[in-house]
Amino acid sequence: MKKLVLVNPVNPARIGLTVNKSSRFPPIGLGIVAALTPASWDVTLIDENWEPFAYQDADCVGITAFTASASRAYEIAAVYRQRGTPVIMGGIHASMRPDEALQFVDAVVIGEAETVWPQALADVEAGRLQKQYHGGWSDLAGAPQPRRDLFHPGYMFASVQTSRGCPMDCEFCSVSAFNGRRYRRRPPEEVLDELETIPQQMLFFVDDNIIGYGKESREQALAIFRGMVERKMNKLWFCQASLNFADDEEVLRWASRAGCKMVFLGLEAEEVDALEEVNKRLNLQRGVENYEQAFKRIHRAGIAVLGAFIFGMDDDTPDKLRRRAAYMVNSGVDVMQRTFLTPLPGTRLFEKLHHEGRLIYADFPRDWERYDMGEATHRPQGMTPEALTQAMAESGRWMYSWPVLLRKALRTLWETRNPAAAMFAWNSNLNYRNVSGVK
Repeated sequence: MKKLVLVNPVNPARIGLTVNKSSRFPPIGLGIVAALTPASWDVTLIDENWEPFAYQDADCVGITAFTASASRAYEIAAVYRQRGTPVIMGGIHASMRPDEALQFVDAVVIGEAETVWPQALADVEAGRLQKQYHGGWSDLAGAPQPRRDLFHPGYMFASVQTSRGCPMDCEFCSVSAFNGRRYRRRPPEEVLDELETIPQQMLFFVDDNIIGYGKESREQALAIFRGMVERKMNKLWFCQASLNFADDEEVLRWASRAGCKMVFLGLEAEEVDALEEVNKRLNLQRGVENYEQAFKRIHRAGIAVLGAFIFGMDDDTPDKLRRRAAYMVNSGVDVMQRTFLTPLPGTRLFEKLHHEGRLIYADFPRDWERYDMGEATHRPQGMTPEALTQAMAESGRWMYSWPVLLRKALRTLWETRNPAAAMFAWNSNLNYRNVSGVK
């Protein structure tokens, strides 16, 4: 049998949330690639979430990377190319920067792999590997389940995907460029059948918005939640959604009954001008003044809220960021995530800042390791990068101090009346405290 080695690289200089065991998630994309691989290939997965890369013989190597780990991916690719082993790279960074990637690998899969991966491997076997393979945005019915047997047994959460694509057009996000602006769902019965094969009790639904947009998507999400209850799966899970998650009491009730303990909401900011700057249309439509009502509805269902906020927009100033931190501390948000606004390739934000000469680090690909949302990588208009860095440090010391975290935990327990949701929120805040380096 021919041997395929799949590699999940991790930026060794900037490990981020992978420093915490409970915030590491299996590389579901590589699991899907493994499932697409013909049975005539023996598949191995090297996962740097758990141990550094060590060479293994291979007839072909498949490697993926987020932007912050792209340089590491190129280093690993070089080890194999020096031995004459063909290396194929896919994932979001290679899809956004295929010409760059082709300086370091033999072929690039651009976009989703389902429609092109078997052909790429056939070309490897025939000795006619092409430089680029363009994957289309296919129907998700009949999509293969990821090869979970290849994932490290230490993962606390299993990753599950029920949909792809996003019709929103946020300036800082590359999801629509990678997965398209048409929201596509997997059939609920196929999702439920997959869930029954997963041994872990805890799940992370990786969809950008698990309930989607519109009546049809709502009904499909409800079918998944009801099915989890009817099949007595007894899972505990968290998911990502937009603010419309809070609009529908029936959706909230069934999500809670199905085991939802926490929802990640991309709130970004508590002020209209900041939301307008990054084109966060759904939040603007709902109105920042209605955030708290949304939190209360989610809490009544027994679900905690992870609120994600961005620091470093052009209109931001040190005073505005102090107010943003205060809002996060005093609002109904249970888990506080804040990141530097980071221009990632494939986004309008990157193109604008690169064109305007406002990127601090532009020696690519080496400098990609800095683009992990953990440091200032551009010059905002309203403050210096140094002032932004100082504001982040000051807010972190306050937000993740023990008195604030304890008060948040007690409030979550009181608002949700759900000890499991409060524990999800507490552990998540501890993870962010750990990443932020608060002592």
